Amino acid sequence: MGQPVVKISTGKLCGKVGKNFNNKAFFCFHGIPYAKPPIGPLRFKAPQPAEPWSGIRDATQDGTPCISRHPVLKSLIGSEDCLTLNVYTRDLPKEGSNFLKPVMVWIHGGGFTSGSGSSEIYGPEFLMTEDIVLVSINYRIGIIGFLSLEDPDLEVPGNAGLKDMVLALKWVQENIIHFCGDPNNVTIFGESAGAAAAHYLILSPMARGLFHKAILQSGCALNLWARSRRYTTELGQVLGLQTTDERKVLEVLQKMSVEEMYLAAEKVHDPFIASLVRPHGPVIEKKPEGAFLCEDPVDLLESGRYNHVPIMIGYTTREGILSEVLQRPKPFKPITDFELAVPSFLKLQRGSDISKLVAKNIKEFYYGNEEPTDKNKDKFYLLETDNFFLREIWRTVKYHNKTSSVPIYFYRMSIETDLNLFKNMFSITEPGVSHADDLGYLFTNLLTPDIEEGSDEDIAVKRFVKLWTNFAKNGDPNPSEENPLINVTWKPVTRNEMNFLDIGTKLTTGVDPDSDRMAFWQRILKINPNNKL
Repeated sequence: MGQPVVKISTGKLCGKVGKNFNNKAFFCFHGIPYAKPPIGPLRFKAPQPAEPWSGIRDATQDGTPCISRHPVLKSLIGSEDCLTLNVYTRDLPKEGSNFLKPVMVWIHGGGFTSGSGSSEIYGPEFLMTEDIVLVSINYRIGIIGFLSLEDPDLEVPGNAGLKDMVLALKWVQENIIHFCGDPNNVTIFGESAGAAAAHYLILSPMARGLFHKAILQSGCALNLWARSRRYTTELGQVLGLQTTDERKVLEVLQKMSVEEMYLAAEKVHDPFIASLVRPHGPVIEKKPEGAFLCEDPVDLLESGRYNHVPIMIGYTTREGILSEVLQRPKPFKPITDFELAVPSFLKLQRGSDISKLVAKNIKEFYYGNEEPTDKNKDKFYLLETDNFFLREIWRTVKYHNKTSSVPIYFYRMSIETDLNLFKNMFSITEPGVSHADDLGYLFTNLLTPDIEEGSDEDIAVKRFVKLWTNFAKNGDPNPSEENPLINVTWKPVTRNEMNFLDIGTKLTTGVDPDSDRMAFWQRILKINPNNKL
């Protein structure tokens, strides 16, 4: 196989050949621009389509990530000119052959402040064992992707990073046929912030018709960390300005280098604390024209006014291990002030009797009569799992189940092997499946070990890939013909039963996972029935 050349709407691309998990060849095209570089006057603005180029563009290297901190080294990496995507396919169009394959568009996580679609973290070798076309995208993150101003005349309403995703999906609609992809069979999928983003795309009228199925891994639009606040006043203070005037703050930001701006924005406190609202992330926009989202997600879910597509959604057994990882390099410190665990959406005043009562109930439910220490970490993990992930994932399933016209498949991941990404990356020895551990079963990365045929790792990768790609192909993760790896029937959620699949060393099915903990939170949520999650 020689170097592949493809012609798309903006010009020609020269890619390269890769080898999948089964040592079969596929084509890779990296760093394809889907938007104009969002620099200069386009900083913070909605993205604009990419401009054509002449000649053949080299597409053998990943595009530059959006500026952020390296997840391990913590050094500054990336730039503002980051709006590119990668495409992987087993076939390219030939004369007389028009077979189009299902498309899967990957949206990376990173809390809306870090990450990229890099092939070093999201290698395609596992998924390319199936006859699909895979796309992974970069989008703007942090202040660059999510600065939001109140004044509509300044044209920075927020959600630029989410609008990037919409433009990437429009690029897929226009160009994926050149990679043998079917624009009428597109599945968006993501993990953590990528899953929350995929859920926002389900809720956004701007994304209507651009995709046909969605997989949400460990995240949704209702999660505490997936909704942010406007923070111009704090930015003004950080920048040393004696004003809260948004226009003046914006003028200063526009003149700064991207590195200076990133370091300034980093000084705005961005806590992973349940009682506080983060600064960087999606917002509800004020003005409908050109908006990605201008209604509360709960209102959209309750009314059914969203994009009705089949959904696969799930979580890992100990998502909350992430909270320990985020404390590093400092030693683990358990929660002692339980008012910090009172969810921000309850809108309870800190120090009030009701806030103290809720805090007391949370402590008693998760710790009983024990005090939090590093010896009972699992209790901390469960609290963080529920507070930051499972409670709203559960509620999302319930909302969609009431108003959706299409199936919802719910799962829990419990398998622990050498492929669990976060636990291996951060040397976590406690039992349970961490947030982001699922990534190691769908993508190769720099830590992927050699996998022995027939091992638990081998079987698990094949199961994950088959379930995910079955869903992308047909809107149903169950195999259309007998498959020894998938020996159970995964039922969708019904009006009466919260059916789920447990993805462990073996596949098992059940109803109402972790329902005792969810019942506790249902009681807590009744304290303020008018809250908007």
